[in-house]
Amino acid sequence: MTTPPPRRDDNDDELRVGAPKRSAAGAAGVVHGLKSVLEQSGVRRGVKTLRLVNQQRGFDCPGCAWPEPGKPHLAEFCENGAKAVAEESTVRRAGPEFFAQHPISELAGYSDHWLGQQGRLTTPMLRDTDDDHYRPVSWDDALGLIADELRALDSPDEAVFYTSGRTSNEAAFCYQLFARSFGTNNLPDCSNMCHESSGAALSETLGVGKGSVSLEDITDHADLVVIVGQNPGTNHPRMLTSLEQAKRRGARIVAVNPLPEAGLQTFRNPQTVRGVVGQGTLLSDLFVQLRLGGDLAFFQAVNHLLVAADEARGDVLDHAFIREHTTGFDRSAAAWAELNWDDVRTATGLPDEALQGFVDEVLAADRVVVCWAMGLTQHKKSVPTIREIVNFLLLRGNIGLPGAGACPVRGHSNVQGDRTMGIWEKPPAAFLDALEAEFGFSPPRRHGLDTVDTIRAMRDGRVGVFMAMGGNFATATPDSEATARAMRSVPLTVHVSTKLNRSHTLPGRRSVILPCLGRTEVDRQDGREQFVTVEDSMSAVHASRGTLPPASDELRSEMAIICGLARRVLGPGDPTPWEEFGADYARVRERISRVVPGFDDFERRVAEPGGFVLPHPPRDSRTFPTADGAARFTTNELEVLRLPPGRLILQTIRSHDQFNTTIYGLDDRYRGIRNGRHVVFVNPDDLRELGIADGTTVDLVGEWSDQERRAPGYRVVAYPTARGCAAAYYPETNVLVPLDHTAEVSNTPASKSVIIRLEPSATPASR
Repeated sequence: MTTPPPRRDDNDDELRVGAPKRSAAGAAGVVHGLKSVLEQSGVRRGVKTLRLVNQQRGFDCPGCAWPEPGKPHLAEFCENGAKAVAEESTVRRAGPEFFAQHPISELAGYSDHWLGQQGRLTTPMLRDTDDDHYRPVSWDDALGLIADELRALDSPDEAVFYTSGRTSNEAAFCYQLFARSFGTNNLPDCSNMCHESSGAALSETLGVGKGSVSLEDITDHADLVVIVGQNPGTNHPRMLTSLEQAKRRGARIVAVNPLPEAGLQTFRNPQTVRGVVGQGTLLSDLFVQLRLGGDLAFFQAVNHLLVAADEARGDVLDHAFIREHTTGFDRSAAAWAELNWDDVRTATGLPDEALQGFVDEVLAADRVVVCWAMGLTQHKKSVPTIREIVNFLLLRGNIGLPGAGACPVRGHSNVQGDRTMGIWEKPPAAFLDALEAEFGFSPPRRHGLDTVDTIRAMRDGRVGVFMAMGGNFATATPDSEATARAMRSVPLTVHVSTKLNRSHTLPGRRSVILPCLGRTEVDRQDGREQFVTVEDSMSAVHASRGTLPPASDELRSEMAIICGLARRVLGPGDPTPWEEFGADYARVRERISRVVPGFDDFERRVAEPGGFVLPHPPRDSRTFPTADGAARFTTNELEVLRLPPGRLILQTIRSHDQFNTTIYGLDDRYRGIRNGRHVVFVNPDDLRELGIADGTTVDLVGEWSDQERRAPGYRVVAYPTARGCAAAYYPETNVLVPLDHTAEVSNTPASKSVIIRLEPSATPASR
């Protein structure tokens, strides 16, 4: 089946470009968030839902993983959180009648925004071989078909079990238990595409692949908060409240980023008078406008300057901490001394005084937190870069102190919890040993497929069944055309989903859609209401309870789907009590408490207000569970990304009207964009050198060794990004990210460093 390119939204030709904003949130944030809720859910349903977002007896926001404070505000949600709730609690429905009216070939031509706006899925649907329609199927027949296909595989490793960060701890634990009982570690997830680089670097250097700070470290104790490669105003808006608290206490904030972001300039807190009618709070004391991919060189240079300052003053480094808790300092210091400063200047795009200005901020601070997100994790050298940030923190003992540490800010609400529960293609032996002791079977020990390797395996005909527990695999992944071809080649694809998305329009030879409950909905099993748990970015575990009636009587919970399928596949002789797990989630939590470290007495502790925080030895006691029991300084080779003439480095970014792959609308008002998404932001000086006028329509042509990739019809927007850099929205520009362009060690798609050129387009320019 030939699929036409995604159709643009009807009003994309009405795109308008204005000046970027210099402040975020304020009354406009409230208006936009509430408007989405009212349009999708109505007044009564919307108000009922919003008042319970991130509350003690409510549900965890299905958006980002920023933690809640100990005493949540009455409105503990942001504009994008309200939009996420609106999308899930919508009264729109995409039932059998919808699929009867729209063949798959037609749906494949619509935009991601249009697909997501069709509403909640209501009924299991099956696309049979060569059929151009999804048709209703009973739950019994759907699960039977999936079970038959799984049992017929020549090897368990021909099955792939993908999951997204919205899956609960309980469902994630059962999902990985099912996959490993079946016989495979093919458990790719969205972590592979976001913070896999963080986990790899932190595990190697500190012994724990998670951040080492609490919310209070930022709000109450840090002297300096460094925000690198992150846009909190759009991606984690509630973080701005925490930064405002830190700033008003006297902390300094430095933003290191290629793009100036409104939220890191001025925050107008919509929950305060100052934010609504006043001037708001100026957050960043210093903006370091770094060239894309220059973070490694930046922190190497900073570390060199700190060592040099210590040699001159003798009071800069924490020598006692370095001596008692670390290894490798002398080798790292020797490497920094050999830095080529011309390479540093080229890589960072910074004058020497900008580097020194940042160092001055560091020297004035006793306790430093470094926060980062996708701007750091999606480059070829992401893992070395994050290792270098750890070096930076270790130099002055900024690990294991209040107000100091590493803070990778996770994107999805339970993506960190999924990994804690065992969703990982490379599980540690200790976890598998605990599973074996608890459940009495021998889990597979060979490593499985991550996300990129899953696409390669599908492409090569090595996958017979692909199952996705949530998420939108086709849109989240790189190299869109290669991924589409790979997905269509799979004999059976299965999607557990709440709403229609791009993956459903790229079915395997047969494809099943299983509609599930959302985070906002009541989950009643065996006559009793259930709750689930999630883990936020700072290792806090708490409960989540939906309150809305399910969108359809035919919806099943993720737990019911997993446990029902597991029994069918593994048979009546499998000793795991799948029926009990599906009927009472407390039975699962009991088993988790005996398998996963830190979850002892799970049921009682999660019932306490705010839940509980998982142990983190570097944070809690300055102990490091590495092989030698010490935190590790590392040496990291600098590789400067040098551009041929006429080329730019492209980073893919979110608009303010989206969360991950979910497109809420067509505006990015903080960057001055209205009614469209096909824009590319380029520095005005670069445009002059390229001979391209602001407002011109161009094709983005990605250059890679195997072939060129093209994204046609983008309006050029002159924008104050770093020189030599460009930015455009994903998922539309995922087509430009080669499948083999990945980060060292983590294999994460390098979506923030794609070499492109701009060519005149045959597509008419938008006004």
